[in-house]
Amino acid sequence: MTLALSPAARDALENWLAAARALKGASENTLTAYRGDVIDFIAFLTAHKAEPQGLTPLASITTRDMRSYLAHLSRDGASPRSMARKLSAVKSFYRWLAEREGFEPTAVLLARAPKFQKKLPRPLTEDAARAMIDTVETQSQKSWIGARDAAVITLLYGCGLRISEALGLTGRDLPLGETLRITGKGGKERIVPVLPIARRAVDTYTRLCPHPIDPATPLFLGARGGKLNPRLIQKVTERARMQLGLPATATPHAMRHSFATHLLSAGGDLRAIQELLGHASLSTTQAYTSVDQVHLMRVYEATHPKAG
Repeated sequence: MTLALSPAARDALENWLAAARALKGASENTLTAYRGDVIDFIAFLTAHKAEPQGLTPLASITTRDMRSYLAHLSRDGASPRSMARKLSAVKSFYRWLAEREGFEPTAVLLARAPKFQKKLPRPLTEDAARAMIDTVETQSQKSWIGARDAAVITLLYGCGLRISEALGLTGRDLPLGETLRITGKGGKERIVPVLPIARRAVDTYTRLCPHPIDPATPLFLGARGGKLNPRLIQKVTERARMQLGLPATATPHAMRHSFATHLLSAGGDLRAIQELLGHASLSTTQAYTSVDQVHLMRVYEATHPKAG
């Protein structure tokens, strides 16, 4: 599909992405996905209308055009989840564009992707989470790299950090105290407690690390001293879970899921867990937890003042 995009439309796309980066704190991976989704949409319109898509044609989109776009995605085999993600990016772009160009984006904003059943995360058991940390440490022949990987995974499980948040720590955060100030999605700050085991894991890594860690240096370094690539943590976790016979869902992000679920199963307050995870919505926190209803009722009966 050939894309004919005017310079004005291309500038609008890049300015929108820049705004998403500056105002919403969108990650580079998110911005790359946004760009691809919107360019794919404009490419579809180019073929659908058989004309270049500048700002004026983009502003004159109709409800029928949007129906054709969704039908096109469906014919291409896009899943309902994928369609929803692509449509979300297109809507975000159109909201931004309509405000600046002064047109009505209703045809785009009213479009609805097929509903899909959200997949619930699958946390590890407490024993499996501990085994994952221990096994990750043995995956490298270099002791400092093993200590580094174990420290990262311990922060994911012990503090509920996203992998980007853990790898975003710098030498300025050393030595770790009883709490950490984390800047999460959308630039939202939160304070998370740091367990002694996490402090010890980071201390062990920094003591063994052969590269200097300065205040402006990333805390977790790659083999040559540069910033650690998150893909390396994903790979070492994959090797560990295969060694332990754990399912493919035992990823670094599953450690964060496990943090939330295990706190709730121990009687933790859902609102407090929401704050620790940095979720804007309580419903997101609920999706992160996988405690069965029987357990929730036991917690309720044991703690609610009127349950006795």
